[in-house]
Amino acid sequence: MKHTRSILAATLALSLAACGQPTVTPATPETSAPTDAVTGAYLVGFRQGNLSTQSVTEQAAVQAQAIAAAGGIMTSQWVDISAAAVKLDAAALARLKANPSVEYVEPDYVRTAQGFRSGVTDRKVSSGLSAQGLTTQALYAPSGEFTWGDNALRVQNLRAGGYTGTGVAVCVGDTGIDGNHPEFARKLKGFKNFVTTEANRNDPYALNDVSHHGTHVSGTIFAQLGAGTGASGTLSGMDAGGVVGVATGVNLYMARVLGNTGSGSSSGIINGVNWCAAQLKSQGGTEDKVVISLSLGGGSKSRTEQRAYTSVWQKGALTIAATGNDGAAVSYPAAYTEVVGIGAVDSNLAKADFSNFGTQVDLVGPGVDVISTVPLGQGTRASASGGGVTFTDVQAADLTGKGSFTGTIVAAGGTNNELCGVGTRNAALAGNIALISRGTCSFEEKTANAVASGARGVMIYNNAAGALGMTLTNAYTVPVVGILQADGQALLTKLPTTGTAAVTSADYESYNGTSMATPHVSAAAAVVWAAKPTLTNAQLLSLLTSTAKDLGTAGKDNNFGYGLVDPLKAITGQ
Repeated sequence: MKHTRSILAATLALSLAACGQPTVTPATPETSAPTDAVTGAYLVGFRQGNLSTQSVTEQAAVQAQAIAAAGGIMTSQWVDISAAAVKLDAAALARLKANPSVEYVEPDYVRTAQGFRSGVTDRKVSSGLSAQGLTTQALYAPSGEFTWGDNALRVQNLRAGGYTGTGVAVCVGDTGIDGNHPEFARKLKGFKNFVTTEANRNDPYALNDVSHHGTHVSGTIFAQLGAGTGASGTLSGMDAGGVVGVATGVNLYMARVLGNTGSGSSSGIINGVNWCAAQLKSQGGTEDKVVISLSLGGGSKSRTEQRAYTSVWQKGALTIAATGNDGAAVSYPAAYTEVVGIGAVDSNLAKADFSNFGTQVDLVGPGVDVISTVPLGQGTRASASGGGVTFTDVQAADLTGKGSFTGTIVAAGGTNNELCGVGTRNAALAGNIALISRGTCSFEEKTANAVASGARGVMIYNNAAGALGMTLTNAYTVPVVGILQADGQALLTKLPTTGTAAVTSADYESYNGTSMATPHVSAAAAVVWAAKPTLTNAQLLSLLTSTAKDLGTAGKDNNFGYGLVDPLKAITGQ
């Protein structure tokens, strides 16, 4: 396993460094600033060879003095890993890199949330389950409040055995949380905001999760049985009780390390992760065990981050992170040696097409069409009908208007009924619902043309099999929905006819991403750790990987790692 081998290597390296003064070589040179770096922000790593001869206070003072002497401004300091976050101009950067006590200076990278609304993307996503219901191909289906992901992890069986994670903490690093959502029952154990560039984001019971990602992730972990917001707040096809999390008994913490746009800096995330680890009793906190869940990542490797995650591991926490959604190499921090990398599967346990792959994938979890909580009233529920038929698999466009309009449905016009061409207008759409085919021009262009023509609602039907979600650039005041190809083509033959397009508020959303897989695995790890509290983090990880449901190529592989996490088997052997 990558984790066990690297820990031994890291421990040996630290021991050797402590035995004598290392040879001083110039700090690692910096190339041109990468596109995923925070402008003017850097992470500096100091040489660690003389740590045994200095007190913590002395180390902090020497490092702070070095930064000040170079003309830099220190924004965070992590003496235990001999590193700091700094603001530097070009001259200060050059002076700091020339300091012989400095091992390297690297950018402070941007990390982003690794989830997206189901359907609202042009990327291919394999799945047997939609936000509105089950297709006949799905291996796992929802039942009551239990999502398909719950059932894939046998959460009902876990609950029957009393395995809910009680006594273990899960600390989520994300965009925040709507602590007012009934699914959390005001049981959030701790919250702290580490995004210092945004005001008024320090209260879990006030606006802080603008992107909705952190609330969604938290619901997968902690949503309480029977605590949902009722039929008016749920998505079509959901149980009125909402959803239930994998580990409803854990102590839930939120470190807000990603901001309003779903991104954050490496330095802020390190601060959040350190706060999570500080909840351990061994670090002065109140928790015996801490699982750190990070549904975030980025493409650039950071030596400072590696030091930080190694330190957190050595303190006894277990860090679990999303591998990323690029269909490419595993992102960071999931790729680091002391972080558990999580890929995504769909309800047929097939690899999600977006899920990153590589040797750093350790486990997979449910990550396609995952229904969970979002800030109250910020989700969308879509419905549509026409010609006497109520459609299934209706998707609300991103930035659609909310509301319901019933009226005459009219063909949009143009080549293949696509309404393409900037500035195209059709007077017949005024006061009616525009029925448009997906095709050669963007969703934005079609929608803008229809609304400018006076349409009161927009239905766009797919030109291929599958549900149709849409990303729009501009916000609209009319409901804009996507419907299935078959429904749209059948409706076209009945025109003109009456119908309805509606988008209403909801308290839940269906998301895709390795972000969604990660909290499933984090919660499962917490449930197992609570049942087997004598395990170390290394022993827990070994148990989780050895009991996972093997998928794909026999044994560990680059797509599924060791397979789908199986907490019940890890606990009971069955």
